Amino acid sequence: MKKKVLATLLATALAATCLAGCGGSGDAAQTPEAEAPATEAPEAEAPATEAPEAEAPAADAAADPIANLIAATTDTVTLKVWASEEDQDLTTKLLDEFKAAYPDVTFDITLGAESESTAKDTILTDVEAAADVFAFADDQINELVKAGALQEVVANYTYDVATENVSGAVEAATIDGKLYAYPMTADNGYFMFYDSSVFSESDVQSLEKMVEVAQAADKKIAMDISNGWYIYAFFQGAGLDLKLNDDGLTNTCTWNAAGGTDVAQAIIDLTASNVLVDMGDEDMATQIAEGNIVACVNGTWRAETAAEAWGDNYAAAKLPTFNAGGKDCQMSSYSGYKLIGVNPHSANIGWAMLLAEYLTNEAAQTARFEARGLGPANVSAAATPAVQANPAIAALAAQAAYATPQRVGGNFWSPAETLGQILASGNPDGTDLQELLDTTVEGITAPVE
Repeated sequence: MKKKVLATLLATALAATCLAGCGGSGDAAQTPEAEAPATEAPEAEAPATEAPEAEAPAADAAADPIANLIAATTDTVTLKVWASEEDQDLTTKLLDEFKAAYPDVTFDITLGAESESTAKDTILTDVEAAADVFAFADDQINELVKAGALQEVVANYTYDVATENVSGAVEAATIDGKLYAYPMTADNGYFMFYDSSVFSESDVQSLEKMVEVAQAADKKIAMDISNGWYIYAFFQGAGLDLKLNDDGLTNTCTWNAAGGTDVAQAIIDLTASNVLVDMGDEDMATQIAEGNIVACVNGTWRAETAAEAWGDNYAAAKLPTFNAGGKDCQMSSYSGYKLIGVNPHSANIGWAMLLAEYLTNEAAQTARFEARGLGPANVSAAATPAVQANPAIAALAAQAAYATPQRVGGNFWSPAETLGQILASGNPDGTDLQELLDTTVEGITAPVE
C-alpha cells in the first residue's frame, strides 16, 4: 500500500512539473496534477509513508484530475477553437455538450474556421495568438513542434490517448517518443470513387480501361494532378521515391531517375483525351453533383457528395494501375491522419487539454463518422459494423497496402504543382521530359533557406 501511494504521489508530482514548465501563466492553476500539493497539508504527507489509512485522500485526489481542475477554476474559462469549415456544425454540437458536462464552470468558447491543411501556416504566423485547440493534418506536426506550437500530452483526463487509438495514428502524433496531439481521424488518404452504373469492378482495376469506358459514355474522370499530394501516386507507384531527410526540412527525390520520363509520358497520354481531367476538390464536388464526373480520385470527405449524386450506384475501390513504359504500375497514395493539438500558450491549458480529449474521444469520433463519413482513429469506434461496412472506408483499407505516410519538406509542393500543371496540359511547350524532371527534382531537393 505504501509503495502504491508513493508511486501515485510521485507520478502526480512529475505531471505537475511537466505542465508547470510549459504553457501560459494559467498552467499551475488549471492543471489538476499541480493542484494536488495545494489540497494536501504538508503535515499530512509524513503519515502517508507511515499510516496507510492517512493515504486515501492523496490517492483519491490524484485519481480525480477533473475534480481538481474544477476546484482550481475560479474565473471564466476562455478558449478559442479552430475546426475546418466542414466540421463547424458537429464541433458546435460537441462544444455545447462539453459545456453542459461541467455546469459548475462558466465557459466562453469561440469557434473559428481553419482548414486542417492550412492550420500550420496560420498558427506559425503568431503562435501565441492562435487558437487554444485546433485541428491539423499530421504532416504538419514536425514544424509545429519545432516552433513550440504544440503542448505535449502529459495528462489523461478521461481516457488513455495512446492506447485507445490505432497505432499508426499514435505514431503520427508522436515526435521523439513524446505524444503531442490527439488523433481525430485515420482516413486522410485517397482512393477511387466511381459510379457503378458506368464502371464494373473489373474496369476500375486499370486507369486506361476507365478512361476508355468513360470516353464511350461521354463522361469524365477527375484527379487533382497539379497537386503534389496526388501526383505522388504516379511516381511512387512506379517505384520512384520521395522522402523527407533526417533534418526534417529537405527532401530526397528520384523522380528523374530511370523510368521517370515513362511516368511523365503516361500522365500526358492519360490526359490527352480530356477524359482524365486535372481538377481541384471544390470543382470536383460541383461536377459530380451535376453528373459530369463519374469517377474521381479523392478522400472520405467527398464520400457524401458521391453518394448523393450516384445513389445506389455509389462505389469505391483502391486506386487502379496505370501503364508506364509498357509496365502496369499500381498507383500509390499518401496515408495520413487528422489530429487535434493544444497550444502551449493557452491561459487555460488544463481545460484546453480536456476539451481536446472530448473532441477526439470514442463518442466524438463515432459522431464524426456518422455526420461526415470520416474514418475513426479510435479503435472501438473503427470496429463498429457501420464503419466496417462503409464503401469509402473499405476502399481506404484496400489502398493502405500501397500507401505511405506523408512526410515531405516544404520545397516539395511548388515544383510538384508546376510539374503536374505542365503534364496535365500536355506539355504544351514541348520541354524535354528528362530536363523537366531534372528541374523539378532540383526544386524539390533544394536546401531550405
